[in-house]
Amino acid sequence: MASRDINDLIPKFRPLVKQLLQNCQTRKVEMRVSQTLRDPFEQARLWRQARPIGEIKQKISTFRAAGANFLAHCLESVGPQNGGHVTDAPPGLSWHQWGEAMDCFWLVDGKAEFSPNKLVNGQNGYRVYVEEAVKLGLTAGGLFKKLKDFPHVQLRPQGSPTGVFTLLEIDAEMKKRFDKI
Repeated sequence: MASRDINDLIPKFRPLVKQLLQNCQTRKVEMRVSQTLRDPFEQARLWRQARPIGEIKQKISTFRAAGANFLAHCLESVGPQNGGHVTDAPPGLSWHQWGEAMDCFWLVDGKAEFSPNKLVNGQNGYRVYVEEAVKLGLTAGGLFKKLKDFPHVQLRPQGSPTGVFTLLEIDAEMKKRFDKI
């Protein structure tokens, strides 16, 4: 499950997201929400894409060895996935599962535009989105050092929940929130 509803974000993040979208609109850039809350099963699907089976098995083993059995279950249960590389965050380790991240796409002439380099009226929508996110104190994926993720913004500066919580705490919280899916 992946949501596009801003109301699925945590209360502290919601007004900042609304302000971000409004600030972009004021600058004549229309950003549309594509994902807010993403359950760990969907995160597992995205993470498994384009990964070799050996890496997947190693991550499952690592989760199990750490006692993160629910996260291991998420990775195992979604089965094989195909597609391009989307994320470096396995289940539970993306702020999307916490309601603290949002992805948007830039709408140009009624169509989704994904280029962080294309200019329309002298500006790029993703660059505007990043600038406005930073002004609001948000962390913009377009500024990530490793994998640039221009559609992504998040509330916290930590790249992963592992910068805030232990793996066992993450596993317990994900199980509590999403085990009924």
